[in-house]
Amino acid sequence: MWVWVMGVALLGWLGLWLGRGGFWRADQVLPPPSEPLTDCPGVAVLIPARNEANALPQTLPSLLQQQYGGAWEIWLIDDQSEDGTGAVAAQIAQALGGTERLHILTGRALPAGWSGKLWALEQGWQAVQAQAQTPDKFKYLLLTDADICHAPDSLAQLVTQAERQGLGLVSWMVRLRCESVWDCLLIPAFVFFFQKLYPFPWVNDPTKRTAAAAGGCILLAQTVLEQLGGFGSLQGALIDDCTLAQRVKGLGVPIWLGLTSSTFSVRPYGTLASTWGMVSRTAFTQLHYSPWLLLGTVLGMGLMYLFPPLGLGWGLVRGIPWLVAVTGLTWGLMGALYRPTLRWYNLPTVWGLTLPLAAGLYTLMTLDSAWQHWRGRGSAWKGRVYPKGS
Repeated sequence: MWVWVMGVALLGWLGLWLGRGGFWRADQVLPPPSEPLTDCPGVAVLIPARNEANALPQTLPSLLQQQYGGAWEIWLIDDQSEDGTGAVAAQIAQALGGTERLHILTGRALPAGWSGKLWALEQGWQAVQAQAQTPDKFKYLLLTDADICHAPDSLAQLVTQAERQGLGLVSWMVRLRCESVWDCLLIPAFVFFFQKLYPFPWVNDPTKRTAAAAGGCILLAQTVLEQLGGFGSLQGALIDDCTLAQRVKGLGVPIWLGLTSSTFSVRPYGTLASTWGMVSRTAFTQLHYSPWLLLGTVLGMGLMYLFPPLGLGWGLVRGIPWLVAVTGLTWGLMGALYRPTLRWYNLPTVWGLTLPLAAGLYTLMTLDSAWQHWRGRGSAWKGRVYPKGS
């Protein structure tokens, strides 16, 4: 049994090393523009915000003070917050002299079949269209979460990439907070698993079908959104960022997804429970609610991540040199592929040994997501529970 299991696991890691687009290199990064754009198109920034009064003092100034050569305005959609989100945003804009640039919308009640974020974005987009004096005033929309703090040149980098590469969508997986022990265990692993599931080099290759985006920061061409039929075309999608990217690439429009360290999330996770809630909310949705895909995921994660350390322990206890060698090589290769992501988060290589533990916890989160779905609890987020099957 050990010969068969460890042989498959080793071949699997060799396949990830040599295939999957070299996802593990974590090298899809936007370079600083060599030359600024001579004609910067207008950008409308849409921020869906629900109970974000604590985050906005850190994040909203970064958008109000962008170093961008074109016109940009911000629409913050206060999605029925209970903590004074809209008032806090207004105070920040007034203090920075940005009241003319910031528009605060009071979100309407959530209609049936919509997720809160998509409904907020749809309302923001309607407001942009109503207020724009000319149809081409805002060529792009920047969709960004209220907890994202942007680098001063964030907008310039995203637009430059879109303009010079002819892209309809440019997205950054921003740097997530990684401070506590739980963060160090789970956050880099989350980024690693996301890159493995959606290899960024394949996403960025127009000849590949793979498509994904990171919802915290997406630059989207308005004409592309119009082709899709607005955010209503994504209605009911809980994994709205990747769904959007798949629809855009399905139109034959090239997209780009990469990493950034200068634009980051201020949202604190810090505990196992907070990360667990984030992942279990949509993990089973990612598997299309299929029990067979769930079974395959559990078996695959166990084979690839858990058996190597277990086999190494068994080989040491029973004194089986070949088993120690094969499992040690497999675990070492696993850590080597994980190292670039760890380096991105300024963590030492030794943290690579914890990837099997992180994989085990993420497998349990996925099982919990399926359990909640089968109990009819749907997906909960920001005080809302979305019905089963949404």
